Amino acid sequence: MSDAVGARAPAVSRSRTAGKGGAKGKRTKAAEGRPVRPARTTKSTPARKLKLEEVKQGRIGPDHLTRFERARILGARALQLSYGAPPLIPVGEGTRDPIAIARLELEKKALPISIRRVLPTGEYQNIPVADLV
Repeated sequence: MSDAVGARAPAVSRSRTAGKGGAKGKRTKAAEGRPVRPARTTKSTPARKLKLEEVKQGRIGPDHLTRFERARILGARALQLSYGAPPLIPVGEGTRDPIAIARLELEKKALPISIRRVLPTGEYQNIPVADLV
């Protein structure tokens, strides 16, 4: 029997960049010899500037606490309570968890804390937490 009947030609490996097209995105010169302008990776949108009337008209941001503000307030108050600050509401004998106490204080609007919301223009508003709960 002949070896050529069942034999295959050896596989030729080519790199990904070889062949037609070459390496994509690596061109630095155009066909005419001019440099190619790099593609934009992010699209920048112009920031909408709020007029002073719009800021005076209402509050900056949503009319409720965001989840990030809520977490920051609860964490800060729980830390104060864990370091020995007195609770601002009457707490039962069985309640010792500072996070639970801070949550109760927030729900009863007993916290004398304000949120500062800042605009990109540098203007800000201090909003009491009791108004946002």
